[in-house]
Amino acid sequence: MLPKANAQSIKLNTNTLEPFQAFMSLVTLNGKSVIKVVKDSTIKGVDEPTFVKIRDVDFHNGTIEVKVLSKLLKNAPQSARGFIGVAFRINDDNSRYESIYIRPTNGRANEQVRRNHSIQYYSYPDYKFDRLRKEAPEKYESYADMDLNRWITMRIEVSGMHAKLFLDNSSQPALIVNDLFHGPDLKGAIALWVEVGTEGYFCDLKVTKKD
Repeated sequence: MLPKANAQSIKLNTNTLEPFQAFMSLVTLNGKSVIKVVKDSTIKGVDEPTFVKIRDVDFHNGTIEVKVLSKLLKNAPQSARGFIGVAFRINDDNSRYESIYIRPTNGRANEQVRRNHSIQYYSYPDYKFDRLRKEAPEKYESYADMDLNRWITMRIEVSGMHAKLFLDNSSQPALIVNDLFHGPDLKGAIALWVEVGTEGYFCDLKVTKKD
């Protein structure tokens, strides 16, 4: 586990965030000020850069921790799963990055295959979920217990070619990626990511840089 020392808490507001192909607003949820993010509905592709970037954070190796809560929009398509997560090492023009996200509705689905698809890694632009599922089934997806409408703590530890996702302060990772497709040297921004049908909420972002 990477050290948590010197973690930087980042206030999430309209001054620290920059939306890209998404809409954001500062709202109050259960008495707490949080950022709400919704995908731009004109973007029809999936696993696209539909996120809000954290301004002035250049990230390579270290830890990203954030609390996320996912709801389904009233007009969410049948395929919506409450997709919500984090993109990292985003280059300046948003054309390359790594991402890990969750599908909260899958966590308690009555089908085992859907449960197995609760967590997803993808690498933009060439290795989205559908290609990875076809070419390397089970390698970049995993199961964890989760659900809509509750706060879930995501902690992503990144080191070189490796990334691990820990959920809700577990000591064991829910997903391990040992071959990030953009390699060990890419660095860049961090963003709060959502997909189609999701009304996503984020708070308590902490970033620890290892280098």
